[in-house]
Amino acid sequence: MFDKVIPRLPFLIAIDGPAGSGKGTIAKLLSEKLDLNYLDSGAIYRLIALSSLQEGINLNDAESIISHLKEIDIEFSGGAAFLNNIEVSTQIRTQEVGRIASKIAQHIGVRNQILQVQRDFFCGRGLVAEGRDMTTVVFPNADLKIYLDASPTERAKRRYKQLISKGIDANITDLAEEIKARDRQDMDRMYSPLKIARDAIILNSDDLSIDQTVDAIILNLKDVH
Repeated sequence: MFDKVIPRLPFLIAIDGPAGSGKGTIAKLLSEKLDLNYLDSGAIYRLIALSSLQEGINLNDAESIISHLKEIDIEFSGGAAFLNNIEVSTQIRTQEVGRIASKIAQHIGVRNQILQVQRDFFCGRGLVAEGRDMTTVVFPNADLKIYLDASPTERAKRRYKQLISKGIDANITDLAEEIKARDRQDMDRMYSPLKIARDAIILNSDDLSIDQTVDAIILNLKDVH
């Protein structure tokens, strides 16, 4: 039924936004409703971060990270993330891995290595891609660009519930401070900083449920030509 709201195929929806804004949940549900591929770009960086942490890679040395990247196997299947054929979906969602992923993402050489991997997800019927620079760098010509935002307080609450539900210890005060720090780091980094694309639709989800947010994005499809 949703084919009727998609202007054409293949179709590309790119979603950016700060940490904890719900991009992953929204993008995944949106991709399922529209029967499009799904790219969680942050998970790619988190997988690299987890592996780098396990192997003691120097996070300040881009060349070491790039060399390590070429030695590991990253795969997504059935909504799960795999590192060297081992499922690590839960491990990559810890606060420490998120912090390291953000640090790794500051290296332009690392970002360039991952760029084509991300773009290869756009195939078949199309793609819903979410991250920090999907609308500005990875897919600047996306058919629909969304900047999904939410207040730091609301994002901390959501992140806390998500982590606790997965059995991961968390402190909501620490999460709020970490989210603010991540915002500064993501917005101030030299390469591919988090910013709102000129032609992106800004959607604040503070007072919206998950379904309402998805419906709001689908509603915007009618304005795409």
